[in-house]
Formats: sequence, structure tokens, C-alpha cells
Amino acid sequence: MFKIGRNDACWCGSGKKYKNCHLAFDRKIENYAIMGDEVPEHYMIKTPAQIEGIRHAGVINNQILDLVDEFMKPGISTEDINTLVHENTIRLGGIPATLNFEGYPKSVCTSVNEVVCHGIPDPKRILQEGDIINVDTTTIVNGFYADASRMYCIGEVSPEALKLVRVTKESVELALKEARAWGHLGDIGAAISEYIYDNGFTVVREIGGHGVGLDIHEEPWVSHIGTRGTDMLLVPGMVFTIEPMVNAGKPDVVQDDEDGWTIYTKDGSLSAQWEHTILITEEGPEVLAR
Repeated sequence: MFKIGRNDACWCGSGKKYKNCHLAFDRKIENYAIMGDEVPEHYMIKTPAQIEGIRHAGVINNQILDLVDEFMKPGISTEDINTLVHENTIRLGGIPATLNFEGYPKSVCTSVNEVVCHGIPDPKRILQEGDIINVDTTTIVNGFYADASRMYCIGEVSPEALKLVRVTKESVELALKEARAWGHLGDIGAAISEYIYDNGFTVVREIGGHGVGLDIHEEPWVSHIGTRGTDMLLVPGMVFTIEPMVNAGKPDVVQDDEDGWTIYTKDGSLSAQWEHTILITEEGPEVLAR
């Protein structure tokens, strides 16, 4: 962390002197670092004004996914979902963050059945009874980002698919209980992976959660496999996603060579994902987007 004078303005933008604002907070983090913990830099800790902006983006992102909730049914295409998300993001005063991000061509990711993530909406991909689909939206509002995804079962799905979707969601709920200030990212990964493997499924290793708020992807990287008491220290003001990708078969994945985006399970098994954007606070995690 950079050094700042006791009487200088605090780095958080409060306007207070550093000694009256975040000095004690920074010293507490430094003590963890001295004990050998990996600690976040200041740029990973959001200021109160930034948190308020991200919180507002989360409200809009949630509203968009609520509209998707009402829209999902057999017979619609994944392109129909993209149109719904795009039009309502604009209507609500946001910008779809994925559109043209590093060449991604759509305003939402729609990942069906064996697609793990980054599925590209397609007018030819019609949802059918028995499908499961993840809809992943990231919304920019006034320069701030919020990111979340939800799973949907189309009509009556197989018992395996239903269990996969349920267990994945429950793993996120367990992870939230571990997302405590002065805990560690490894606590989150451990809670998820232990529960997933106990239920006979596997966790994708190569893709994880991430910091978010001022950009679509920030530090830290959040693994969904971990060991308690390890990895980066969690401190109030950190904002990141928890988004386990869980496979019914083996954890291995492959990327589509043609579109350069779509990630599939290597063995063709089903995959599910739920994603929240969370804020670490002294009182516990605040879910900003779900």
C-alpha cells in the first residue's frame, strides 16, 4: 500500500484527515500482512461513493433479471432473451457491459445445458422443455458495474438437472456465510467445493469470480475451490462476484474454436451457475446484485 501522511486527506475520498478515517483500518491490514497474509491493495477497496454507485447499478441489474424471470418459457430463442435484456437495460438507464467487450457480440450471455458460460445468443437456439439455461447480465450505470446470473429450468427437467441447479444455488448461499470481513477468499472456495463434491458434482477450476464495480473484471480472482484460512484477506469495501460453475460430470472444459467465447463441458455433461455481486462489510456480506 502507498504511504500517506496522518494529516493528509484520506484515500477513501471522505474529505477527512487520514488519521481520523482509515489509518486504524490500514494498520489492521498491515498487521495481517506482517503475519503472512495476502492483503488487498487500496485500489481493491471501494470508497463509499463508489459503493453507492455500484449498489445502484445492482438495483438496475436485478430489475433486468426479474424481467427475464417472467419471460422464460419453452419456444423462445436465446436471441429473444438478448433483445429483452438489451432493450430494457437501455430503458432503465444502463448500458449492457458485455456488448462489444473484447469483441463479444451480444448484450447478455445465455448458456444452455452443456454450455458452462459465455454462450452467445442465437435466433436458432430455441429453448425446449427439459433445458436448463444460465442468463448472465452485467450492467453499467453512470460508469459503475454490477454483475449477476440466474439459472432457469425450462418446463419439466430431469431429476439430475434439477438437483444440479439447486445444489449450485445452495453452494452460493453457503459461500455467503463465509464471506466475512477478516476472513479469507479460501473460505469461500472451500465452502463451495466441499458442498458440490459432497453432492456428486464437480467445480470448474479455470474460471472463477472476480472483482467488479469500476470495470467488468477487476482483481481479485475468486476461486471456487479453496482451503480455509488461505488466499487473500477479505476486508470491508471489497466488491467481487461469487459465481461457481458446476458440472454434472467431470470439471474439464473446452472453448469453442470458431466463436472464441463459448465454454462447454468437455464430456458434454450439464453445467449450472449462479452469480452474485457482493460487498464485504463489518456486519457481513451485502448482496448488491443477484
